[in-house]
Amino acid sequence: PADSKDTEEFKYITFTELPPFTEGHKSLMRKSMTQELFDSLKDVKSSKGYTLSNGMQAGVLRPHLGVGFTCGDEECFELFKDVINPIVKGWHGFDPATQTHKPDLDYDKVVFSAEQQKTFEDYVKSTRIRAARNISGFSLPAGSSKEDRLAVEEVLKAAFGMLPDNLKGTYFPLGELHGAQEEELQAGGFLFQKPGPMQLLGAAGAGRDWPSGRGIFHNPDKTVLCWCNEEDQCRIIAMENGGDVKGVFTRFCQLSNAIKTAAEGTGKKLMEHPNYGFLGTCPSNLGTGLRGSVMIVLPELNKDVHKLEEICAGFDLQPRGSSGEHSAAVGGKWDISNKQRIGFTEVQLVQKMIDGVKKLIALEEELASTAPAAAAEAGVFKLPEIEAAFDPWLAAQLAASPADSKDT
Repeated sequence: PADSKDTEEFKYITFTELPPFTEGHKSLMRKSMTQELFDSLKDVKSSKGYTLSNGMQAGVLRPHLGVGFTCGDEECFELFKDVINPIVKGWHGFDPATQTHKPDLDYDKVVFSAEQQKTFEDYVKSTRIRAARNISGFSLPAGSSKEDRLAVEEVLKAAFGMLPDNLKGTYFPLGELHGAQEEELQAGGFLFQKPGPMQLLGAAGAGRDWPSGRGIFHNPDKTVLCWCNEEDQCRIIAMENGGDVKGVFTRFCQLSNAIKTAAEGTGKKLMEHPNYGFLGTCPSNLGTGLRGSVMIVLPELNKDVHKLEEICAGFDLQPRGSSGEHSAAVGGKWDISNKQRIGFTEVQLVQKMIDGVKKLIALEEELASTAPAAAAEAGVFKLPEIEAAFDPWLAAQLAASPADSKDT
């Protein structure tokens, strides 16, 4: 049947039966979706009109997706918890049925000395911290009506106007950007684009009525940004060139707190839950929803990707190179970010990133200091060590050998 959220470009499918998933369907949704579960929830609908079929659609249409389920509003987390909880447990190793999530945006708790910052500046090219924030009472983008989307934009515009001086900037509706502005923002990695049909958001319906109700807010230096109505209602981003992780995190926390205060000033509140933390469209981004990352150049560790990955794993960090998984990065440039989102506070996740990057830099410096000696040794002929009684004889034979015209 027709869905009130349908547009000319996008149609929601109502699954009348459990999809006959193929081996290519890899998502956690597919793994947890039994016949019994499907039958019990297939007719459930939120007050905003979001259904089980709506949530499953991306995972059915795009078999490669890892999560395979999207939430269309705040009620989904209660109505479809029997689908969402196994996904959260499988993705994060966190059980929202028995565990609680606590936030902590006290940036003063992060340990990052001036000396550490100086060292980071030698290796880290840029730092970025982002997270999703959504306003209670409105649909999330995958299930939003045009009216809700525009209402969210108005609340966020009011919130941006109430930000303190150090965070002030300008909001640009996506549909009103001229060509040069758009090119400049995209070239700097600041601007989001309409989701393609193969992507999660495109398959979930988050690209309907594009670009209406979407926009970007940023300060003059583009170190504070907010995306309006992309994957989530608001994505907050703090970033800058260099390695001042604590400075970026400080700005991120100030922005998060300011958006919360400003939303409350308009009579609204953020979507938060004692078990799930900050709520969002994709179950992979619950809890803190925070992704903190540095772009760092590690030419020596780039020669030993296994060692780099081993160190990152010890701090629950994810290294991403430009040449794909488990392979060296072009120019030795790596994106290092936190894997976890939920069950840890924002302070804990940023501290783990700092500590892990500190370890990487220490090893990089150690490898760099031994590289010249290793290179010099590599050019000298050395005898193998065989046995203590035999080795002196062989060394004497080498010493007594006349030069051979074939020697190098």
